[in-house]
Amino acid sequence: MAASILEQTLRRDRFVVIGGLAAVAATSWLYLFAGAGMTMSGDMMAMRMVWTPGYFLLMFIMWWVMMVAMMLPAAAPMILMFATVNRKNRERGDAAVPTGIFAASYILTWGVFSFLATMLQWSLEAASLLSPMMESASIPFGAALLIGAGIYQMTPLKYACLRHCRSPLHYLAHKWRSGTGGAIRMGLEHGSFCLGCCWVLMGLLFYGGVMNIGWIAGLTLYVIVEKVAPYGHWISRCSGVILIAWGAAVLLA
Repeated sequence: MAASILEQTLRRDRFVVIGGLAAVAATSWLYLFAGAGMTMSGDMMAMRMVWTPGYFLLMFIMWWVMMVAMMLPAAAPMILMFATVNRKNRERGDAAVPTGIFAASYILTWGVFSFLATMLQWSLEAASLLSPMMESASIPFGAALLIGAGIYQMTPLKYACLRHCRSPLHYLAHKWRSGTGGAIRMGLEHGSFCLGCCWVLMGLLFYGGVMNIGWIAGLTLYVIVEKVAPYGHWISRCSGVILIAWGAAVLLA
């Protein structure tokens, strides 16, 4: 009976993967809505400028959970495609690995980004470029973030990474690697492309507010549209023009 239940579960692996992704993303968003382990009291806001090891760890966890909440929905097509290829390999009798290994490797790349973002936040606060609400406290700095992001949106590197993220089937068809090591490598590789596509956009959190839920949700929605909607490269180009114009307006005003 146990073998029969396992077989039925494997046949429904697509629903299992979707449910797992939804659960992880929902938990991450609930963590953010709950304040990411922080309160908004005046005493806590004053303590935010004192970077103890415990506070650094809290900020790192906040960044990593936020990246999972923002990027996992956009990575869902690739993860589901990996699960589909895995199922077909298993049906042919070939070796297959849990999809969770691929997804965990993808998330790990954003953990590296989160560590670097925490270091950058520490430096920006020390330079008084961020307010206690963790948003830009300098007009030139805010304008530079917007203009820099706009310029990057139109670079060849951005387009190359975006093309990869928009073509999961092409990537898996030409870059498939078998075994657990192959799944880890593919997860890290896809995460690196995704990071190359979106790291500047994530930097805009320093403009709108690292804990601004509306800003986080808006960036998440944009990333999904850019990767899934038709004409994603044109969307990227248009957003670049808008960001440059926005930054110039902020600077001139």
